[in-house]
Amino acid sequence: MSAVLEASGITRSFGPIEVLHGVDFRLVPGEIHALIGENGAGKSTMMKILGGYLAPSTGELRLDGSPVRFRDQRDAEDAGILMIHQEFNLAPQLTVEENIFLGRERRRGPFLDTRAMRAEARELLERLECRVDPQTRVHDLSVPNRQMVEIARALGRDARALIMDEPTAVLTGRETDILLKQIDRLKAQGTAILYTSHKLDEIARIADRVTVLRDGTQITTRPAKGFTEDAMAEAMVGRELSDLFPDKPRAGDEVVLEVRDVSVPGHVRDASFTLRRGEVLGFAGLVGAGRTELMEGIVGLRPITGSVTVNGSPLKPGSVGAARAAGLVYLTEDRKEKGLLLGKALAENLTLLALDRFAGLFIDKGAERKALKGAIDDFDIRVNDPAMLAGSLSGGNQQKLLLAKTMLAEPQIVIIDEPTRGIDIGTKQQIYDFIAALAEQGTSVIVVSSEMPEVIGLASRVVVMGRGHIAGELTGAGITEEAILRGAMGVGKMTGASA
Repeated sequence: MSAVLEASGITRSFGPIEVLHGVDFRLVPGEIHALIGENGAGKSTMMKILGGYLAPSTGELRLDGSPVRFRDQRDAEDAGILMIHQEFNLAPQLTVEENIFLGRERRRGPFLDTRAMRAEARELLERLECRVDPQTRVHDLSVPNRQMVEIARALGRDARALIMDEPTAVLTGRETDILLKQIDRLKAQGTAILYTSHKLDEIARIADRVTVLRDGTQITTRPAKGFTEDAMAEAMVGRELSDLFPDKPRAGDEVVLEVRDVSVPGHVRDASFTLRRGEVLGFAGLVGAGRTELMEGIVGLRPITGSVTVNGSPLKPGSVGAARAAGLVYLTEDRKEKGLLLGKALAENLTLLALDRFAGLFIDKGAERKALKGAIDDFDIRVNDPAMLAGSLSGGNQQKLLLAKTMLAEPQIVIIDEPTRGIDIGTKQQIYDFIAALAEQGTSVIVVSSEMPEVIGLASRVVVMGRGHIAGELTGAGITEEAILRGAMGVGKMTGASA
């Protein structure tokens, strides 16, 4: 079948560095073409070229068989090529309905037809089973609901080709199922779909064709049928991936963190648990269960009632400084908005939590550069130029930078919220090894994750939360997906629960 959009011999350079090396790609009506690769492989650059956000350095784009050169994304959108971004492309101060129709507002004569836009926005959100009021401002929405608004905006247009960059990275399993059904519906209508995800089970589930990029080079393009998840992973990283999770470290007996009857108003009630030295403790549950809010309360980012004790000493509530002084730090789930300053250089981001070690009358820039070199080596942060901005790094390398920044504060207790969200399988393995190494060295780690295999593979003990409270605790062979789901959904007794 002829392609809606076709790329031939595409290269792209940023200054003297070429990041795409002669890539070919076809988007065919009624076909889902998956584009996969590690962070930094060139996927986002390729998608932005197809979507009109970037121009190729060399090579040719063809629209319906004829050469085309998009001047910008509006040019591509006018041709029916739409992109759903991994980084939200929403105006946070505007309402949901205003975002959905931004740039293509409905009018009745000289006036905006607000009623028609509201009704259509509600219908689009209902298709996604997203219970959001169209008049809500985007900055008041949760991260998953913002993603649903981004998707609704794209569904509201009659796209000939839809480019989807990690659309399920922040969605729950239920929300992912809903979205994948919508994608199947678009496919049946003849829409050409480019789909990228680090969740290889999704790729195996929906893709008709798969292209693998590695370091900007096209490794293979082949039918998805018979292309196993293991084979995809090995093609992405260029090596065999076995034993994704390291051995679980053995925790000591000493309790380093004790949380008693902690409530976070509106989110969590009467949560109690302990953490031992050198332990990896998992926190599982559905989105909205209160896991993140509990952790933010423990480290002083939210008001709480109840008590938190670190190494036997009470922790002053509501004080991030007090938590850090006690050796307790939190690595946020939202690296782009809360974890890093994307418009600042790598060194400035790295030293922010430990700035007192680099500051006298002036910031010691030489010491910062030395610390950055050490972090790049220790955490395998892949950079083209150490002077580059944090926002120019791939998602996986941003996460490594955030880890390096957190560890520069030399904490005794680390809470890591969604450690591998939006990260490729090779980088995941590096982060898992790093977490295990931390615990082996005596650092205590809490891992909050929506990915059950991650919690099961890393933690020697798992606390399950559901609807704002702790449903129970799992250990050893009792840590299973079924037991976690039972506790998270409040269905019967948690098999393997010890509390």
